[in-house]
Amino acid sequence: METENHTGRPDFLLVGLSSRPEQEGLLLALFLTLYLLNLLGNLLIILLIRSDAQLSSTPMYFFLSHLSFVDICFTSTTIPKMLHNLRVGRKNITFAGCMAQMYFFIAFAITENFLLGAMALDRFVAIRQPLHYFLLMSPIRCHLMVFVAWALAHLHSFMHTVLMSGLSFCGHRHIPHFFCDFQPLVVMACSQKRLSEMLSFFEGGTIIIGNFVLILISYAFIVQTVFRLPSAQGRGKAFQTCASHLTVVILFYSSAIGVYFRPLSSYSGDKDKVATVMYTVVTPMLNPFIYTLRNEDMKAALRRALEKLRGSRRM
Repeated sequence: METENHTGRPDFLLVGLSSRPEQEGLLLALFLTLYLLNLLGNLLIILLIRSDAQLSSTPMYFFLSHLSFVDICFTSTTIPKMLHNLRVGRKNITFAGCMAQMYFFIAFAITENFLLGAMALDRFVAIRQPLHYFLLMSPIRCHLMVFVAWALAHLHSFMHTVLMSGLSFCGHRHIPHFFCDFQPLVVMACSQKRLSEMLSFFEGGTIIIGNFVLILISYAFIVQTVFRLPSAQGRGKAFQTCASHLTVVILFYSSAIGVYFRPLSSYSGDKDKVATVMYTVVTPMLNPFIYTLRNEDMKAALRRALEKLRGSRRM
């Protein structure tokens, strides 16, 4: 039953991933497992980088630690609420709670987008300008890039949320999603929403697709430089340093662009929910495995941490 909150705005109802009650137990177990893997994996990366002097002094791993933190925040914005709804059998969310969830979801998504761009720039400088790498990617510049990523992301999210909170929602209040996403809310709105649509399409397109294009251009130059290296061993090592980041980029942007950058008239709740799960749940969960299993520095840091742990137990 729909209720009204203290602001006079009726609650929304989150339909979730399935409308079949018999599937809720399976979904609860599945997404709880994925969420815990995400938390443990990304916390492990943060702890490894912060505790290892070699990694913490390298710009690439500085950005990676921030990416892992954003991944934790990103999934924590949506998954705990979904797990709670599956557990108690209630699907309502207040209007204020919905706007807050959408704000943080957009903010963390855009922050991740900028961090992936910063990591591509880092790999570009490391391979194209190796002698000037630590000068160009100084700690001050790295901190500044992270600060700008967070600031621009929250500014963009604030603009979206202010416009969305001013819209009117008529008829049913059922959101065909497992969280308060921008697209289904705009589709449900019955007031003038052209400004919100334009902001999403043009500014969002500039931020997401523009950043993705810059990443692709940087990798085109990287590939060009790598193929000029004289030894096959050097080429293999250069590609290895980029493989993990490029894998994450493909996973993140392929699903995000497919969901958000097309006409709202073509929005499909069931199909888009599956694609959204890919970059909101699966990709953040896979990131720790991608960066540890395919990265020799991370594996070496993990071995050093385990050796320290064994040494402390012997004492």
